[in-house]
Amino acid sequence: MEHLYKLVNGVGRVALRAFKLDVRWTGAEHLPTSGPVILAATHASYLDFVVIERAAVSRKRYVRFLTRHDVWNVPGVGPLMDGMRHIPVDREVPVHAYLRARRLLEQGEAVGGFPEAGISFSYTVRPLMRGFMSLAQRTGAPVVPVAGWGAQRLFSVGDPEPLLDLTRRRRVDLAFGAPVHVAAGDDLTERTRELGHALTDLLEGLQLLPHHRPRPGEVAAWYPHHLGGHAPSRQRSAAGLDVVPFNAVTPTWGPDLDAYAATPPPGPPTR
Repeated sequence: MEHLYKLVNGVGRVALRAFKLDVRWTGAEHLPTSGPVILAATHASYLDFVVIERAAVSRKRYVRFLTRHDVWNVPGVGPLMDGMRHIPVDREVPVHAYLRARRLLEQGEAVGGFPEAGISFSYTVRPLMRGFMSLAQRTGAPVVPVAGWGAQRLFSVGDPEPLLDLTRRRRVDLAFGAPVHVAAGDDLTERTRELGHALTDLLEGLQLLPHHRPRPGEVAAWYPHHLGGHAPSRQRSAAGLDVVPFNAVTPTWGPDLDAYAATPPPGPPTR
């Protein structure tokens, strides 16, 4: 049943080899080889799906990613996404994605996505959606936090222009954290805050690795401001760059905790 997914994975591996990306990961033992599981990942690059699945396939898991619904509008892409059982997410009607993800988890699948609901311009963990913890509570599936770093140097958001650098031999690291279980009576907001802290710890652990630090004097738009890089500060991101869903949980994690508190997210979308 996974022939299409294997084929697409093969194409992805060819692309990784073409750019000579050195993709490594730690903690993959936290990803079970069978049964329902939710991968809640940080989002720093448009390539995050590829590198996460590169690690997941080492555990023989084919992750069904929650993905922006407009990807299905790209000619030829929709049938591939459906064939791999990925889940389109329309932010104005998110319940459909939630129900589809819940059904896949009940069938024992691995469901993955980005609870930040977008790439953070500051490369910190921005406000998080409660849906991942809600899915865990309803299905009993564990939540495995995942952080990735390095792919943002190839293709990511930027201010004022997207970052695009096709330099070869980049190092990309992933860190899988210990699984989190959500009980029936747990407060979803509080558990989401715990996820924010776990993702921040994993992400900064990767960002501080020596091979990911900027060289002295280097202008590093791909590295977070609070760690000495030149990406937009968290205040700048919150003030006008990050488009955050209205019902996301305000951070109690990471630097500059007043950044998002001082800039309330927009109200609910209207048609």
